[in-house]
Amino acid sequence: MNEIMLGAIALGSIAVSLFFFRFWKSTRDRFFLLFALSFLIEGVNRIVLYESVGLSEDAPIYYLIRLVAYGLILAAIIDKNRGPRRRE
Repeated sequence: MNEIMLGAIALGSIAVSLFFFRFWKSTRDRFFLLFALSFLIEGVNRIVLYESVGLSEDAPIYYLIRLVAYGLILAAIIDKNRGPRRRE
């Protein structure tokens, strides 16, 4: 049962990343690109690490990759809310 849930989460993450890539392609907004990369990293992380480590999420590499993915989301939000730079 855990393998099915892991596959569903990976599939969902990759599908969401494709939606964000499509939004980025039409708007060229960095916000969508960073979100797409974050979800793609999370989906690929679930697949690759399951194949190499198994269902044990005690490995520190899980947390390091998730930290990078969530850091991208945080960077996208900060970048979007920073506002435009003014020329003086």
